[in-house]
Amino acid sequence: MESEKPDFTTNNNVMKKDVPTPAKERKSSNGGLIALTVFSLLIGAAGLAIGIIALLGGLKGNAPVSTASADGYYQGNSVEFEETSVANIASKVTPAVVSIITESRKSGYYSYFSSGTTQSAGTGMIVTSDGYIITNKHVIDGATSVQVITQAGDTYEDVEVVGADPLNDVAYLKIKDAKDLPTITLGDSKTIAIGQPVLAIGNALGVYQNSVTQGIVSGSGRSVTASDSNGSNSETLTDMIQTDAAINPGNSGGPLVNAAGEVIGINTAVSTSANGLGFAIPISATKGMLNRIIETGKAERAYLGLTYVAVTAEVAKEYKLPVNQGAYIYNSSKSSGNAVIKDGPADKAGIETGDIITKVGNIEVGRAGSISTLIGEYKVGDVIEITYIRDGETKVTKVELEAYED
Repeated sequence: MESEKPDFTTNNNVMKKDVPTPAKERKSSNGGLIALTVFSLLIGAAGLAIGIIALLGGLKGNAPVSTASADGYYQGNSVEFEETSVANIASKVTPAVVSIITESRKSGYYSYFSSGTTQSAGTGMIVTSDGYIITNKHVIDGATSVQVITQAGDTYEDVEVVGADPLNDVAYLKIKDAKDLPTITLGDSKTIAIGQPVLAIGNALGVYQNSVTQGIVSGSGRSVTASDSNGSNSETLTDMIQTDAAINPGNSGGPLVNAAGEVIGINTAVSTSANGLGFAIPISATKGMLNRIIETGKAERAYLGLTYVAVTAEVAKEYKLPVNQGAYIYNSSKSSGNAVIKDGPADKAGIETGDIITKVGNIEVGRAGSISTLIGEYKVGDVIEITYIRDGETKVTKVELEAYED
């Protein structure tokens, strides 16, 4: 996944990916999943945003999930709440928002002398009528069993973890033998606008199912680094949507919804030291892997196979680049070798270290998201056009995306 390495960081905004223990279990000293703390990262004048492109696949032809209109006459992210009703939006979306209850074995020194399990709670959303669900990976990490509870009160215990994105905090579940379930509509997170109204929906505190909060998109393209409470097991999440809609413990994996009732993000992280500072994974970055799973049953993620620096004005000045946005194919780690993985998709398409990728398909890199998110809309086997600059000349090549392997 894309990795941010700025000149400096600030620890003033400590976040948590909250998956709390349900109220009845909260007295247990070791109940619940390990909370992850998140520090917002700032990029300085010479700051680098280094990333490995190994991203989700995407929509090609008719999507097997419910998606928003893509024509120029209707764009869900341009709808205001004044044109519709918050209550109507909530009533439309919440039937497809589910509570996820997991059980995991106790861990630690005393687990050698006692048995038992702990419970934790999170949120998910149904994307197909036969029971496919999207949630956060950290919601189901370490779970020995997963239970899904719908707004209607139906409980499903035969739930399979189909796959988890190896490079993002996203997991895909399937309710066995389900049918005729209500579904959410996937929006287009590439077209969000700062200041547009949004709703966050989820299993607040692991107790208050399908709580609804209102706010706006406060920012986009944010990067946060997550680690557990002792500072280990860190991961970097990029291209995050920032919102001031309250995202409470237990909301992890729930939808961030625009005023048209379309899901634009997966609620993932909240600040523990600031008000109105939450983050959601762009929904577009999940579509390819989701569609691959639905079509083939394989939890595969598409990738390009290169490392890059996200181009900003500061980076362009530092490396004397001819553009102020895009992805500069570069590897700052001398021990890691070439920035293009040998025999990977990008290598086969002729992309080289030093190239600057400016478009994925017809979408400009930077304006609508990083390469990470843009590749996220394609799936394994898709052939896409990549526009890049080499020695001042703009070139176009076609790349067949392949499956990422650990």
